[in-house]
Amino acid sequence: MFPVIACLSIPSFELKAAIRKRPAVAVRPAALAPEPDEDGRVGPVNAAAEAAGVQPGMRLGEALATCPALVLVEPDPAAAELAWEEIVQSLEDAGFSVEPATAGVAYFETRGVERLYGGLDAALRRALAAVGSGWDGRIGAAARRFTALAAASVARPAQVLVVRDEEASAFLSPLPLTLLPLERQRYEELEALGVRKLGQLAGLPGGAVAERLGPDGRRAWSLARGGTTAAVRGRRPPAELAETLEFPEAIGNELTLRRALGALVDTALARPERRDRFVRKVALSARLVGGGSWRRALTLREPSAEADRIRVALAPKLADLPAPVVELRLELVELTEPAGRQLELLAAGAEDRTRLREGLRQVRASTGSGSVCTVVEVAPWSRIPETRALFVPRDD
Repeated sequence: MFPVIACLSIPSFELKAAIRKRPAVAVRPAALAPEPDEDGRVGPVNAAAEAAGVQPGMRLGEALATCPALVLVEPDPAAAELAWEEIVQSLEDAGFSVEPATAGVAYFETRGVERLYGGLDAALRRALAAVGSGWDGRIGAAARRFTALAAASVARPAQVLVVRDEEASAFLSPLPLTLLPLERQRYEELEALGVRKLGQLAGLPGGAVAERLGPDGRRAWSLARGGTTAAVRGRRPPAELAETLEFPEAIGNELTLRRALGALVDTALARPERRDRFVRKVALSARLVGGGSWRRALTLREPSAEADRIRVALAPKLADLPAPVVELRLELVELTEPAGRQLELLAAGAEDRTRLREGLRQVRASTGSGSVCTVVEVAPWSRIPETRALFVPRDD
């Protein structure tokens, strides 16, 4: 059996998480209400709304005119974060090494558990069962990451779709360009040139695509041809340190919220599980009075265990609250290893390498896995700059 990278996809995950406890809404045409910074465009939609002609990213007025019965659901990022963490942990409990990409999309490998479950198909079915039937998840598997994502995107709910490497080109060719991570302007530019399918883009010369669309276009062209075979990098277990403060009545006063934040920071840092460990990344979430939630994550410039510094970094986020809150929650998302640093006892070179590794960990905590890469020359003689080198993710 060829090496397999599997991709779990749960379309409209944020919407499903927001209406998880409202089954009556799930059977009606529904869409996630626009965020203040989304220019009045609706978010993910469910199957009933899609059948009525509503599409994600449609302007609110157009969506309501298309489907007057459309239900607008307030975003609930805190519920989505918790639900996604439950799903990832279920996959990890089943023995899979999981690399979350975004909420609703994750990659994992089956190597190492295929013998445990009795083959590739049985292992993928076990992963689907771990997700749960209520999410309508689907899994795609292939030798290359993007091909696995494309397979999961076109699979039916509760379906496992495996694409062999020799079938990848024919499989990707008729799929739409919307599977590629491109800006809306780039899609329109390609459609104006008559390029609407992955196969059409893959058939163009790579140098011409790079010259016309730049590095993003070059990457899209590479993905249309199957993408890379980068291995899945399992995540580090989360710190799982959180403190919650419930208010007897809705609070909208910023001064009161700042004091509540200070109490949460002091309580979280005093937890015995945090002893001798510095905070690298924190998240602040709130349950809003009218339903829904609010969440903001922050990566500190340097790991710290100083309550005043963390409080000062998080306090400005409270000004972004869209409504009074009934519950405030602080999460210590990522902590450093329980080890001190005595820089004066280290040689200069070792100290520099230690600081470099620490800086790379900070970048990963802020931007996600795969964001730190090394430039490796593969064809320095090439006349096309984009083909002279590759970006290879760093492990350290």
